[in-house]
Amino acid sequence: MIHLARDGAIATLTLDRPEARNALPVAGWRRLSELAAEVAGSDARVVLLRSEVPLIFSAGADITEFASFAGDPGAATRFRLAMRAGIEAVAALPMPVIAVIDGGCFGAGVALALACDLRVAGEGAQFAATPAKLGIGYPREDVARLSAQIGKGNAARMLYSGEILDVGDAHRIGLAELHWEEAEGLARAFADRIAANAPGAVRLLKRTLADPLAAEHDADFDAAFLGKEFAEGLAAFRARRRPDFA
Repeated sequence: MIHLARDGAIATLTLDRPEARNALPVAGWRRLSELAAEVAGSDARVVLLRSEVPLIFSAGADITEFASFAGDPGAATRFRLAMRAGIEAVAALPMPVIAVIDGGCFGAGVALALACDLRVAGEGAQFAATPAKLGIGYPREDVARLSAQIGKGNAARMLYSGEILDVGDAHRIGLAELHWEEAEGLARAFADRIAANAPGAVRLLKRTLADPLAAEHDADFDAAFLGKEFAEGLAAFRARRRPDFA
């Protein structure tokens, strides 16, 4: 359903549920949370979140489970909490996470992609937030991320209409930062570029981006000038060579 692999400094989380177009059941969201926790405790410098299934990133949550929710409010709550745990575990990863979207990204799949730091979309990528078509809402945390990413008006457009956006439209409104014919190659090249930088500095930058006004970042900024990464970066700059942050 979801696999974790490691290639040097890059960890890869792969969605692989072809029979359901990578729609994740409750167990799948829980598994995602477990694997993300494993990555968080590692020394990986970058994470790729990708699909093994052609033409689909994720169809979102597994709708076949939804029928049981109608008469059991507790089941809906358990689903929401499991999905929340999986998505937030990805969002909380201390290193950058790149979503590789080479096909459809629908429903909760959009929320999962938004939990990543960057989204690289291929020519066949499509995006849709479809809760209104099912007669349900979208979790508040995911509405907040969608609105922050593309603006309130564009978020309203997606949520109210459920329309499918092609990759060009998604790129124009900021739903996908990078766009290329095939997302995988560009995403891996970009991951390599990130991995070549100082890992402690990149993690500090991610923490700062998450909450730019947090006062503790001042001390972290100052302390970086006393660290080994800065010493290597400065030495490389003076010698006009590539820094080695191994």
